[in-house]
Amino acid sequence: MELLEERGGDIEGAIAACRQADRPIAHDPNSAVQLALLLARHGRENEAIDVICALADARPGDDWILQTLSELFLDQGRAEDGLAYLDALATTRAGEENWDLYWIRLPLIAAHHGVDDAIAQARSHPEGTTWYAASHIAELLAGTGRIEEAVAVLEQHASQNSHDLAGYLIDLGRVQDALAILRPPIPQAAAPVNGPWHEDPPF
Repeated sequence: MELLEERGGDIEGAIAACRQADRPIAHDPNSAVQLALLLARHGRENEAIDVICALADARPGDDWILQTLSELFLDQGRAEDGLAYLDALATTRAGEENWDLYWIRLPLIAAHHGVDDAIAQARSHPEGTTWYAASHIAELLAGTGRIEEAVAVLEQHASQNSHDLAGYLIDLGRVQDALAILRPPIPQAAAPVNGPWHEDPPF
């Protein structure tokens, strides 16, 4: 497929090759995603979304597939459609989603309703105060230039989010603070149990 697309410029041939490899869709999700990304690269975003929607219908619990779908909707400026699709999938799970699926909708909410609304919805989720939720909330804030707020969110869970926190601190020019977070603590030498060590006197 890459040879047809990149070297030969045969886009239709590359798409045909991908479609052939893509059957049945649920058994080879990697081929389906490659096909969708190929279509998107060549201005056929609606077809790309259709391919990933069919894949997500077949494998509704695969977070990486839903993330790809969310990104395609965002790139198309179709955040509302993306949210509607994710909502429909959520109804098949009685409307309940663990964070590993829920966070995927946050960029869509931010694009459609604004970042503050996305953050409010994130925090209202049962897992919205966890360290891993803090990472996604900080990413939303940083995406709109609100780096200091992102830092404040991550500082509540600094030990678990040290690398993300350090990155944002560097963005603020606080390099020494970032290094202090990343630098492992220096172990303290243990004091002798029975006082200073000394050699036994010779006999």
